[in-house]
Amino acid sequence: MQLRHKTLSNRITFGAHTANMSKLGLPAEQHLGYYTERAMGGAAMIVVEPVPVNEQAILTRGNFLPGNDAVIPGFRAITDACHEYGTVMIHQLYHVGQHGDFMNSYQPYPSPSGMPSYHDADGSMAMTGADIDQTINDFVDAATRAQEAGFDGVELFAAYHALIDQFWTPWSNRRDDRWGGSFENRMRFSVELLQRMRERVGDEFIIGLAVNIDPDAAVSLSVEAMQEITAYHDERGLMDYITCGTGSYFDFYDLIPTSLFEPMLGPPFAAALKEAVTHARVQAESHIRTPENAEKVVANGMADMVSIVRGQIADPHLVNKARSGATEQIRTCISCNQMCWGRRHRDYWISCLVNPSAGREWEWGGDRFEPSAAPRSVLVIGGGPAGLETARVAAERGHTVTLVEASEQLGGQWRLAGMQPSRGQILEHLLWYRHELDRLGVRVRTNTRFSAEDVATVGADAVVLATGSTPSRSGFQHAVPEWDVLPGSEGVALSAQEVIAGTKPAGSKVLLVDDLNDWRGAGTATLLAEDGYDVTLVTSAAVVAGQLAMADADGPLRKRYARAGGKWMTSTVAVRWDAGRATLRSTLTDDDIVGEFDALVVASLPDPVRELHEGVEASGVEMHQVGDCVAARKAIMAIYEGRKLGMTL
Repeated sequence: MQLRHKTLSNRITFGAHTANMSKLGLPAEQHLGYYTERAMGGAAMIVVEPVPVNEQAILTRGNFLPGNDAVIPGFRAITDACHEYGTVMIHQLYHVGQHGDFMNSYQPYPSPSGMPSYHDADGSMAMTGADIDQTINDFVDAATRAQEAGFDGVELFAAYHALIDQFWTPWSNRRDDRWGGSFENRMRFSVELLQRMRERVGDEFIIGLAVNIDPDAAVSLSVEAMQEITAYHDERGLMDYITCGTGSYFDFYDLIPTSLFEPMLGPPFAAALKEAVTHARVQAESHIRTPENAEKVVANGMADMVSIVRGQIADPHLVNKARSGATEQIRTCISCNQMCWGRRHRDYWISCLVNPSAGREWEWGGDRFEPSAAPRSVLVIGGGPAGLETARVAAERGHTVTLVEASEQLGGQWRLAGMQPSRGQILEHLLWYRHELDRLGVRVRTNTRFSAEDVATVGADAVVLATGSTPSRSGFQHAVPEWDVLPGSEGVALSAQEVIAGTKPAGSKVLLVDDLNDWRGAGTATLLAEDGYDVTLVTSAAVVAGQLAMADADGPLRKRYARAGGKWMTSTVAVRWDAGRATLRSTLTDDDIVGEFDALVVASLPDPVRELHEGVEASGVEMHQVGDCVAARKAIMAIYEGRKLGMTL
C-alpha cells in the first residue's frame, strides 16, 4: 500500500504503545532489540512509542527526553536496523494536556481551559496564547528531531482526550478567543500545528493522526463529530493517515480492552471515519488480535490497514507466519493485559505473559533458539504452563523430549482459568502448545502418573519437575493469619478450581470467600452467578478484583458480576462456618454479621505438589523444578521459568 512516499509491504502495523524501556530518557539496547524483532517478523510499519514534546508532556518514568537532541543517535540505531527489513518507521509525538502526571513531570498540566485531570485529583493550567504557540513549536521541533533520527514520519497523538483532542472537544475547550468557540476555532490548534510541521519537514515525510471514539463518555466527541473533524483535516490534505482507537481518559477500560470486551472493538469506528476521507488512509485498531481478523477488516473495506500491537508483542513473527500460511504457529495474545499494560501501569518496562522474551530480545533473542551443542533426552513431568513451555523450548533446541501429565488433558490450572467467563483465549493458547509439541516431535503421555521409580526407569539425561499445585480448601485469609483453616470449613468447603472444573455447590445460595482478589475469586463468583446461583463474595480487600486493576480488568469484571446478580462484602472476613451459618466480620468496625448459605466456596492460595522431589533428587539424576511446585504463583512465572530453563538445558 502506498503511504505518501513509502510503500508498505502489507497492511499490518505495529502501532504506538509505551514500552517504557528508556535508560535515563535515551533509547537503549532493550528498545533496539524489541523493535528490530517486530521488523524482522514482518510488520510493514512500526510506530515507535511516543516522545513527549516538552517537559510538561512527560507522563512515565520511561519517557524519552523531551526537546533534546541526545535521543537522536539511539533512535537512528533503531530506524537503521528496522529499515534493513523494509519496515516503514514512524515516531509518535504526544502531549496529554490536562491529564498529566505531576509525580513524573513536576510541571503543571497545560490545557485549553484549565479543566480537571482525569489522571489524578489535580487541576490543569489554562494555556495563554503564548503557551499555545510555544507548544505548537515544540511539536514541530520534535518532528524535525524524528526526521533527523531517520524516521519516515510522525504520528500526532490526538486520541483519548489528549491535548489536541482537548482543543477539539467543546467540553474541554471553553475559550472565547481564536482558539475556541466555533468549530473552525477549535480546529485551529491542530491545523496550525500540521501546517507548520509540513512546512518544516517537507513533502517526503509521513504525518499521521491518532484519534479515538468513546461512545460511553457523554462529553467525548461523537462518531459524527469525529467524522466532521476528520473530513475537515482531510480536505486540507493535513494528514496522510488517521488511526482510530477506542476508550479515553474518561473511561480507560476499553482503551486497551481485555478479554471481557468483544473482539474487533475498533473497526466499526474506523469504517465510520473511512466514509469521511478522500485522501488519507485509515487504520483500524483496538482488539484486532489475529491476521484473520485483520484480513476481514481490510477485505470488507472498513480500513486500509490494521494495527495489531498486543498480538505482535505475543508473537513478533505474526506477520511472516501469516504470510507463509503457518497461522497455526502463531502464538495469539490472550488479552489479559497482565504483563504489557499491567507492567506499564506500575511504570516498569513491558513484557508478555505468553511470551516472556518480549522486552528481553536484546538479552534472550525473540523466541528464537540456538540449537544445543549436545542434544539430550529430557523428561518433563507435568503438563501445566511451566511444563509445556519447558518441553517446547527444549525441543526447539534439538533435545528429545517426553512430557507426562497425570490428568487426561494438558494445561493444569491454566486450563481451568480458560474456563472462566470470557477467558477462552487461554484455551487457544493451550491448543497452540499442543500444535507446537506435535510439530516439534515431543512425545506427550496423558493419564500417566509417575513415581520416583518410574522416573529412574526412563533413563532421561535430565528430569524437569513441573508438577504444579493443588487447589486449597483451607479458606486461609491474609487478614486473619492466626488461622490456617477457616474454622468449621474442614471437609465442607469447595475450592474455586473445583467449581470451575464442574463441581456444583449444594443449594442455590453460595458464600465465596475470596482471599486472592483476582480472577480466581471474582471470576468464579461470576461463573456461578451467571449459572443462576445467588452468590455473595466476601473479601478483606477494599474492592472486589482489586489485583486486576493494573490490567484494567477489574471494573469490567465487577460490572459483569453485578449484572449477573452477584453481591459482595468488602473489608470483611469470614470467621466461622457452622453447618450453613457463616459468621462474617467487618475489618473496619469489628462488627459481626451472621448469614445463612447453602454452600461455601473458597479462593485460597494453592499448595505446591512436591511429592517427587526427594525421590528424584535421591536417584542422582539431573533434576530441575519450574512453576507452582517451586511456589504457588501466577501463570507468567510458570511460563517464564519454563522458557528460561528450556534455553539452558
